[in-house]
Amino acid sequence: MTKEVDRLMANPFVETLAFFSVAVLALIVFLAVFELVTKYKDWDEIKNGNVAVAMATGGKIFGICNLFRFSILNNDSILHALIWAGYGFVLLLVAYFIFEFLTPYFKIDEQIKNDNRAVGLISMMISISLSYVVGASVT
Repeated sequence: MTKEVDRLMANPFVETLAFFSVAVLALIVFLAVFELVTKYKDWDEIKNGNVAVAMATGGKIFGICNLFRFSILNNDSILHALIWAGYGFVLLLVAYFIFEFLTPYFKIDEQIKNDNRAVGLISMMISISLSYVVGASVT
């Protein structure tokens, strides 16, 4: 069985489809986790035109996908790529809580829910930039 899987994964089209499928499924799971920790419903707010939430969510999507980019480039197996991307996601989640903690004058979630685009932009940039920092250390 493993020889057949190895033979299939030797095909770059199959390998790309496999990594893509795992990354999309993980992205859905990771976004669901972010949805649980924020005090607003991402997709409802985006549907209602909340640009701050769209920017913050877009930064999370970019950050997660960027982590997968690095983990796929630096790992030979889907499992190892998923483990490293998952670890990177945990670090992005920790960064989210640190960002909330380091701004005692206002609540990040409340500001983003109220469509404060400056806070949404900063949140987006933190997710994107930290994904590069974490991604650079993926082995």
